Amino acid sequence: QVQLVESGGGLVQAGGSLRLSCAASGRIARFNAMGWHRQAPGKQRELVAHITSGGSTNYADSVKGRFTIFRDNAKNTVHLQMNSLKPEDTAVYYCNADLFPYGLGPHDYWGQGTQVTVSS
Repeated sequence: QVQLVESGGGLVQAGGSLRLSCAASGRIARFNAMGWHRQAPGKQRELVAHITSGGSTNYADSVKGRFTIFRDNAKNTVHLQMNSLKPEDTAVYYCNADLFPYGLGPHDYWGQGTQVTVSS
């Protein structure tokens, strides 16, 4: 059983910073990619940032230059450093991992979500 556990959400003022972390545990053979998505009230879930096993990154236009995704491969953890936060960044943030559990083909896993609220 593979699990993703997120941490680091909370309430912050506009212009502030937060770091989200997501730790993957279980019988994991290897990762394809990990990423963060978010969903604001009344809106569809959207990709925020994505990092491949080779370290290539991809960001939503709305967060480029403000957010940074990076991984700690030894700890099966991905982080999202969020700077210069804006009220429109308010959402539930979800960790996602595309990986191979031992003995199985590629699977897509999601964390439970962590709330980020940015006050103006």
